[in-house]
Amino acid sequence: METGLKNRVAIVAASSQGIGKATALAFAAEGAHLALCARQQGPLEAVAREAAERFGIQTFTVAFDVSDDSAVRSFVQAAHQKLGRVDVCVTNAGGPPAKPFLSTTMEEWERAWQLNLRSIVSFAQAVLPYMQQQKWGRIVTLTSYTVKQPVPELVLSNSIRAGVMGLVRSLAGQFGPEGITVNNVGPGFTSTDRSVEILEKRAAAKGISFEQAEHDLMQDIPVRRMATPEEVAAAIVWLASAPAASITGQTLLVDGGSYRGL
Repeated sequence: METGLKNRVAIVAASSQGIGKATALAFAAEGAHLALCARQQGPLEAVAREAAERFGIQTFTVAFDVSDDSAVRSFVQAAHQKLGRVDVCVTNAGGPPAKPFLSTTMEEWERAWQLNLRSIVSFAQAVLPYMQQQKWGRIVTLTSYTVKQPVPELVLSNSIRAGVMGLVRSLAGQFGPEGITVNNVGPGFTSTDRSVEILEKRAAAKGISFEQAEHDLMQDIPVRRMATPEEVAAAIVWLASAPAASITGQTLLVDGGSYRGL
């Protein structure tokens, strides 16, 4: 399939590891140039080098926390200046702590809002004017399948990320006439450190081994395995592609069939 992404510029947040890294490399494989950000400069630069060496694309990297609004704006402006355009923006940030509701603090709720909703607003406000100028753009938010099916240990994520779906729908309706699509990808359990954290907490709470907790989880996933970061990245790239131009305001789950709703 011809994605139409060659020589486009894709911003990928939290791209130093996991799904973010896989997404950056997937865009690079399609010939897109990359503007990458994460909190740690060393791992971020390693991803940029790998992408440039393997696929011959241009890269731009800045290390910062995506909850910093001014840093987001400065990064997007610098990326546009350095690479000449901004076509795709993939928002991403680490998930909130996995814990029961009564164990959460107001500080954790504030941090979850800053990282997992406010940062998306910041990126959208920064990239949309550039996309409007060129009458083409793709925003893809990365959340979790918990926006459709809450997970008991993830009350912070269940709550905050549901708001992202409202934002995605709102932006899709407003900016669709200008050739800009806005969609959300919701991974289920994926082979990342985040899933290990959740399984460790689940095992401790139930007084069982990590292996038993993992086995029990697999029984709830119809495909009987976790997704890979590369599989999630493929969904993101497809939503950003030219053939997906009529898909907007949607949430695409990459969860192995875990969500049981219609």
